[in-house]
Amino acid sequence: MEPDADARSSGGEAGEVMAERWQDVAAVIGALDSAAVAAARARQARLTKPAGSLGQLEDLAVQLAGVQGRAVPRLAERAIVVMAADHGVAAEGVSAYPPVVTAQMVANFLAGGAAINVLARQTGARLVVVDVGVASALPSGDDGEASPVAAPRAGSAGSDSTFRRVPIARGTANLARGPAMSRAQAEAAIGVGLEVVGAEAARGLDAVVLGDMGIGNTTAGAALVAALCAQPPAAVVGRGTGVDDAGWRRKVGVVERALAVNHPDLADPLGALAALGGFEHAGLVGVALGAAARRAVVVVDGLAATAAALVAARLCPAVRAYLVAGHASVEPGQRAALAALDLRPLLDLDLRLGEGTGGALALHLLDAAVRLHAEMATFDAAGVSEREPFPS
Repeated sequence: MEPDADARSSGGEAGEVMAERWQDVAAVIGALDSAAVAAARARQARLTKPAGSLGQLEDLAVQLAGVQGRAVPRLAERAIVVMAADHGVAAEGVSAYPPVVTAQMVANFLAGGAAINVLARQTGARLVVVDVGVASALPSGDDGEASPVAAPRAGSAGSDSTFRRVPIARGTANLARGPAMSRAQAEAAIGVGLEVVGAEAARGLDAVVLGDMGIGNTTAGAALVAALCAQPPAAVVGRGTGVDDAGWRRKVGVVERALAVNHPDLADPLGALAALGGFEHAGLVGVALGAAARRAVVVVDGLAATAAALVAARLCPAVRAYLVAGHASVEPGQRAALAALDLRPLLDLDLRLGEGTGGALALHLLDAAVRLHAEMATFDAAGVSEREPFPS
């Protein structure tokens, strides 16, 4: 599946989306606010609980304070961004599902019937579905325009959702035979992510969840992780949509060929992204960079999202401080990428769906961390005695 010559390319409308260059955005991403971190830690020490007794929830509250530059952070505005694209490598038989399922699942997102729709409604998050390179025809949405997603199913809570079509091309090329995309296409897809998160930030944005959809993207994600973490393919390739043993061995062989053909350079993460990744991976790189630049926390989901976060952190190490690992996927490549990022996942539920589902579930824990930090009484306010020092 070669990139469609009639689809948008880096020199066409997709390139025009890049009002911001990723290099300029990366340049403004700074460290966490040290004063807010110190104030948040001091508040945690005054809350009516033994020090450290809320574990990772305390760390989350402090991290969010540093991200936002507030001693008491907030989590009122959150968005889940699902980037959707197809992969030429699907022609190698690496998925249990045909490529047309990418477009069919986008239609399901638009109808409000997918897992991520349910979880977005539950957590009150805005859902943004972006066609950044779907090969098959989609049921609705005007090119380049944002449009509202269909109303939620009867009996469910409402959610604020948007659909955007900004395809770079109709799927990537086959990474097992050469680069999946050009560097210009990779940068154009990053630009789409920057534009999307910029539009969401204009509405208010405290947290963004990285989500994905694309048949073949676990092969591309595993190839990216293998390259950037210097891991053998067999150690990072998983079963994706549920391939059997023969399918898994075929995936390993495809990733081995991709690395041999493309010779990715550890010192060139953008080049590795272009050679091995997908348009959705690149789009999520832009979302991560843009969110961090606007001091919003970035909640990472499964393999595709974590591979994208790894690329973003290699392009701009300061991004790492803005990342929260929503969950540990059963995909070994995701766990290898989390280890490389030194991120500890909040949940381990044997998830392997993608779409941002694990990240959406993790938003409930972020909510808990923020509310405990803001609403618990201090020892002084509650009239509770503090721990007495041990006798010397």
